Amino acid sequence: MRSYVHFLLANKRFIAFGFVLALTSSFGQTYFIGVFGPSLQREFSLSHTAWSSIYLVGTLASAFLLPWSGKLIDRVDLRRYALAVTLLLATACAFMASAVVGVVTLTVAIFFLRQTGQGLASHVAVTTMARYYDEHRGRAIAVVTIGFGAGEAMLPVAGVFLIGAIGWRWSYGGIAVLMAIVVAPLVMWLLRGHEERHRAHLAAPLLDSGAGSPRRSWTRAQVLRDARFYLLLPGLLAPALIITALFFHHLTIADAKGWSHGWITGNYVVFAAASTATALGCGPIIDRVGGARLVPFMLLPLAAGLGVLAGFDHLLTVSAYFLLCGVSIGIAHTAVAALWAELYGVGHIGAIRSLVSALSVFASALGPITMGALMDADVQIGSALLLLAGYAMVGALLIALALRIPAANDAPGE
Repeated sequence: MRSYVHFLLANKRFIAFGFVLALTSSFGQTYFIGVFGPSLQREFSLSHTAWSSIYLVGTLASAFLLPWSGKLIDRVDLRRYALAVTLLLATACAFMASAVVGVVTLTVAIFFLRQTGQGLASHVAVTTMARYYDEHRGRAIAVVTIGFGAGEAMLPVAGVFLIGAIGWRWSYGGIAVLMAIVVAPLVMWLLRGHEERHRAHLAAPLLDSGAGSPRRSWTRAQVLRDARFYLLLPGLLAPALIITALFFHHLTIADAKGWSHGWITGNYVVFAAASTATALGCGPIIDRVGGARLVPFMLLPLAAGLGVLAGFDHLLTVSAYFLLCGVSIGIAHTAVAALWAELYGVGHIGAIRSLVSALSVFASALGPITMGALMDADVQIGSALLLLAGYAMVGALLIALALRIPAANDAPGE
């Protein structure tokens, strides 16, 4: 913990910048949008499949754009890029609040929220930490991911309260105002003096010495020719697909299990606490041995959590489920973010991470509609959860296999 304190004191402003972006990404994340689902379904007379389909289309559109929009972080000044992201997220929230035509505008609103919140805000938060820190990359990513945990713990509950107090439209309208007049100026203030940090980064843009021997950075095209990348993907995308599906339908699962909406959203704090504690524990380990040592274990707690949720109906099942899922997400937020820098360097980290983020967004789009279709087809929730657990186990085996394969002989710097 002492090492964290010294690190934070020396880098407090830039770390706070990453934390703010991670936190505000929540407004476009499934765990927040999901609590608005029942209200939207009632207002627009949508079935589970119809609402999931709208979410799918909006999320897929975001995924297709993200490799381009995310790559710009490698070329555009970070201050301008971050300001644009925060103001666009404010606009997306305002558009969501004004969705009146029905399915079309709701789909466009989901696209804007997913692109600016889940896609770009989280992309900026993690990519900047992976790029500008080497020796302390694990700690930097771990601290910033507390922003994700804080959002998961507080904002769904706050969303349920706001919807009950002022309605879903005024809730998103208020968030739009908050983003425009508070978050955007705060982000610019936190990035004061960033040009000095960026000049130091540009002094050696192609070298990376994190967790292993120095190597030259791979381009995105070179990564796409690496067999390891394709073996890693099924497992690394599993959290996005599975967690998104569950968070999107948590209230429906609660109804099926006989749990109140307040109980299941209130337990989000367990998920957030577990993911945050795990991330902080992983940070120093990543700095010592690398993220690649931790990634193969990432999906095991998630599979166990799905098994618990499938097999039991007791109230404490919720807490155990969220605890296990939180451990998996804590590893994913830190170790996977570091893994890309360790395998492929940081010279083109924005382009590589934007591609992976786009694929994660695509996976997150498939989760809700798959779960929704199964429920509409009267498939038992327990059976669906066990299928997802099986997928997680297969993904874990593929990750372990991929990381045992050496890089190709013609890889950069080899």
